[in-house]
Amino acid sequence: MNDGLADALHHNTWAMRRLLATLAPLTEAQWDTTALGTYGTIRATYWHIVAAEGRYCGRLTGERPAWASSAIPPTDIATLAACLDDLERRWEQFLATPFDAELRYLMDGEDGHPRQVPAGVVLAQVSHHGSEHRAQIATILTHLGIPVPDWGVWDYAEATDRSPLHHAATPPPA
Repeated sequence: MNDGLADALHHNTWAMRRLLATLAPLTEAQWDTTALGTYGTIRATYWHIVAAEGRYCGRLTGERPAWASSAIPPTDIATLAACLDDLERRWEQFLATPFDAELRYLMDGEDGHPRQVPAGVVLAQVSHHGSEHRAQIATILTHLGIPVPDWGVWDYAEATDRSPLHHAATPPPA
């Protein structure tokens, strides 16, 4: 079991679901809004996160989801939610099987040249990539005057009871 990875992968999915709930009521024009210094529109950025994570998961498991190959973002919330559900299931299967963090995968580098990348680095990228682009979407939402949900790691830990708040009247366990 890869217990130490579970929170990182679960947090990423949890944060993407919170973000999707915030995005669901947006108009088409809002979905297609961007801001200077971001990846692109809200729609393109959200899909970029999900599809890239699907490809990272596929690289590690050997089973790339078909939807992760599409460069064109789905336009409906139900399809985006279904991709997240599928991704969550795939990560659960990955977590249930021991893996070698030093096992190397051939991947294209930022410069377009292939390189050998250890599984541990791919997993670090999953977490970093999601956080970076969610922050970019938060920038766009802020420009639109739309409140951004709390989706940080501590928010996840509290919301999922991984680290519940202890109030002054209730001392923390010894």
